[in-house]
Amino acid sequence: KRLRRLVASRDGGGDDVLPAPPLAALSAGGMDSLAYPDRIGLRRKGDDARFVLSGGKGAVLASEDSLAAQRMIVALDLDGDQREARIRLAARLDEADLRALHGDRIGQQALCEWSRREGRVVARLQERLGALVLSDRPWPDAPAEAMAAAALEGLRLDGLPWTPAAARLRARIALVPDLGSVADADLLSDDDWLLPWLGRVRTLADLRGLDLVEPLKARIGWAGQQRLDQEAPGQFTTPLGRRVPIDYGGADPSIELRLQELFGVTRHPAVGGRPLRITLLSPGGKPVQVTMDLPGFWASSYADVRKDMRGRYPRHPWPEDPTAADPTVRAKPRGT
Repeated sequence: KRLRRLVASRDGGGDDVLPAPPLAALSAGGMDSLAYPDRIGLRRKGDDARFVLSGGKGAVLASEDSLAAQRMIVALDLDGDQREARIRLAARLDEADLRALHGDRIGQQALCEWSRREGRVVARLQERLGALVLSDRPWPDAPAEAMAAAALEGLRLDGLPWTPAAARLRARIALVPDLGSVADADLLSDDDWLLPWLGRVRTLADLRGLDLVEPLKARIGWAGQQRLDQEAPGQFTTPLGRRVPIDYGGADPSIELRLQELFGVTRHPAVGGRPLRITLLSPGGKPVQVTMDLPGFWASSYADVRKDMRGRYPRHPWPEDPTAADPTVRAKPRGT
């Protein structure tokens, strides 16, 4: 009688619900599914007869049971185990009956998410009945916004990819007040600056190859970039017009260049009001002195460096008074 009442109530449903088939046409499983709508079971992948039930619980059927290989069942009697119940009695359920009787409960779901196991963005279209995934197919035309949001989740799991250039830019931004925090946690919690750059990211390799230089520039805007160039410039221009990258990764901004390229400089170079830490190199590119007081170096240690370097690099200029000499990176012609 209960089954008859359930069928009758479905037959009398709204216009948007397909009428249930006549009671006589229902399989035993179909009738059972009306009595136990939360115990409709869909077999999991694998050799074992494990099922996920529409109510969300897991259940297992003995491998020797005649229904162990069925795609769908109705679990009529369970042992009550909360983790994975053992099915003591079940009925076979045809998918046609399931759709005819429970079609109003079957929903469409579009999923776009980061798969940690696959290391990529996964976009799928699914049919679901409660916890059951009845069908699962690719979503080839998923919106770029959804793909970007999924890729962002991948970044949060894997971490931001800091190339040397991006790391230098981040260190510069950190020195300028009011340009925003560039700590990883703060950058990853702020969706707006990253999402426009993630629309074409699909795989872990794509994430790790992401160049953050342009996104960081866009994040601080044009006005912020102007302040950055004034207060923490990315390069130092030598007296010869050559641009040398400034490293902001240490306690002080620093550069490396050949000693002769600073001949004639009588004031110590600074950026944003901070003196540069200068590593002076020999003509062979080896460090010979580190200084934050170039005039003091010319007046003191230079004489010892000159004495040592003249013998090693005789074709390069080593004037007695470097403050009065012209900067150069050239060697003397042979025979002079």
